[in-house]
Amino acid sequence: MRVLLIDDDPGFRELARRVLGASGMDVVGEAGDAESGLAAAVSLRPDAVLLDVGLPDRDGVGLAGELAALPWRPRIVLTSADPDAISSEAARRRGACGFISKHDLPDAGVGLLLNGA
Repeated sequence: MRVLLIDDDPGFRELARRVLGASGMDVVGEAGDAESGLAAAVSLRPDAVLLDVGLPDRDGVGLAGELAALPWRPRIVLTSADPDAISSEAARRRGACGFISKHDLPDAGVGLLLNGA
């Protein structure tokens, strides 16, 4: 599975790259804001996107809807350091598979990216 990371925290992107790589996923790109993340998604065509809710240039939740509408329909998982940033149900309404706290990435996040549940 090819994954794009969109998060403004370089430290979290590095951690996510290691965790996802250890699970057999290929992190094909990274972006620190919504504009470059959308451009990377269009050019890289990832299977999945791990997307931060709070980006410096705009809301990651809104970006999730745009990414979900791409022709190849990448699997999107929203994430945040705030475990209450958005409910999984609200994330699904915006086109994402769900939401995980950044602290839960090693456990629930990998399964959500792989299986969508």
